[in-house]
Amino acid sequence: MRKESNTQAMGEPESGSARSESTGEVITTAHGAGGERMRKLVDRLVGGRFDVAIEGGVGLDAFDDGAVIPIGDDSLVFTTDSHVVSPLEFPGGDIGRLAVSGTVNDLAVMGGTRPLGLTCSLVVEEGTSVDLVERVVESMRVACAEAGCSVVTGDTKVMGSGEIDTLVVNTTGVALVPTGQFVPDAGLSPGDAIVVSGTVGDHGISLLAAREGFDFEGELESDVAPLNGLVAAALEAGGVTAMKDPTRSGLAGALNEMATKSGVGIEIREADVPIASAVASAGSVLGIDPMMVANEGVVVFGCDPADADAILAAVRDHPLGADAAIVGQATADNEGSVVLDTGIGRRYLREPEGDQLPRIC
Repeated sequence: MRKESNTQAMGEPESGSARSESTGEVITTAHGAGGERMRKLVDRLVGGRFDVAIEGGVGLDAFDDGAVIPIGDDSLVFTTDSHVVSPLEFPGGDIGRLAVSGTVNDLAVMGGTRPLGLTCSLVVEEGTSVDLVERVVESMRVACAEAGCSVVTGDTKVMGSGEIDTLVVNTTGVALVPTGQFVPDAGLSPGDAIVVSGTVGDHGISLLAAREGFDFEGELESDVAPLNGLVAAALEAGGVTAMKDPTRSGLAGALNEMATKSGVGIEIREADVPIASAVASAGSVLGIDPMMVANEGVVVFGCDPADADAILAAVRDHPLGADAAIVGQATADNEGSVVLDTGIGRRYLREPEGDQLPRIC
């Protein structure tokens, strides 16, 4: 279960109380990196302001990838995200493909594998090339076709030169699941197998290389893709107990969040974590652990151990899951922590504290 809010520990007033004293704190890019610092900020901003719990569903208090709102025999899965990336076009995709994939994947890891539709809001800087924006929108259309959905409504705003950095894309998605059949990220139990659907670190490492003009041997390309079909295959194959897409804070962040919320420990075998050789080599040169950076085409599954092999086979049969692997298991020990077995020793795999690679999702 999710641990209690830490707003009181930060000295915040009780729910419903007004905040009148300034702390003098400012927001930094690290607050948007998807780790503990961002969760504390969101907890502080939300605490006492919104009715965040949803009876029989998932509300803002769960800090999951979306909300689940029961409506009779079905539940509405609902998520939203704003996307910024530099460069806007990168090997393997662009901000449009990123926006669609990110929203579709957030729905999918809650169990919403058949999206009903997406919204799209574009915030464009004055002076931006119309051709660029058109390429982004066309890329969104292609990604929607892959996911089996469409953009059904939206909005466009133009800001003055220098007021934003070129283009921001906000997308919201909705899907339906039978009531009670959604999948949280907090559903792990001791003994559950941990499956990773593909190689990790591809997105973050490839974007850094593209942005800085590094020429590494071997092909570096983002993994950005809609994964609702892959997730549907896994759900059909057996008992999936928890799911998360390891985006901003990478595999390390996703595993730590799942362990903390589920009240379990997680043990991972480093040798079993799939990492492409080009990504591993580039990460070594750059001093960046591929497990610590964003992915946009990977899902982490918690699985009933009796079904783990069947789920792994189903994921590997999908075109986007050929590199999937069982990488470890949930345990009753080390509650809230992730232990990495390196083959020569064991250490804690901590989530990133700051934003190693700004503007990547």
